[in-house]
Amino acid sequence: MAAAVRTRLLLQRSTGGFLLSQRAAPAFSSPFLCRAHRLEPGDDELYQRTTVSVIKNEADSGILIHSYSSAGFNIDGNRVFGPCAVIPPAILQWNVGSYKDITEESISLFHMLEPPIEILVLGTGTRVERIDPSVFALLKRKRIAVEVQDTPNACATFNFLNTERRLVAAGLIPPSHSTALEVKQD
Repeated sequence: MAAAVRTRLLLQRSTGGFLLSQRAAPAFSSPFLCRAHRLEPGDDELYQRTTVSVIKNEADSGILIHSYSSAGFNIDGNRVFGPCAVIPPAILQWNVGSYKDITEESISLFHMLEPPIEILVLGTGTRVERIDPSVFALLKRKRIAVEVQDTPNACATFNFLNTERRLVAAGLIPPSHSTALEVKQD
């Protein structure tokens, strides 16, 4: 039944019964009505040219942590030995020996900043360690979110948040030698 209707439609089109123009053509002569047609670069002139418009040049993304080792960090070409506090645009030595030394007093420099930071990323060394709950309570009162991670992940999180232009700071303790990222220079 459907085949008969299709044949009748084709015959009426070829004789001019339904057509608005006088040109006779089969119903499925257009390549865009056929399911098997694929667009080729010659189908449209836009496929042959590509242009790029730069609306605004991005400023640098701020401080980035390029590498870390058991001795310290490479932050934008600056070698920092031992634990450090990264507060864009400053890099400071942080007077902590291990995660046990992260106290209300040792994080005081992070909540005294103006403008205040949104997020504090703490890298506790090779593993994620438990921080004193009073530290979390203090930072919560100061409306600063805290992210506690092992140092390799803390470095990556800091870089990500910093490139997103978030108000972020980091307190980092170098990991032990076994998990350190070492960059070979030839």
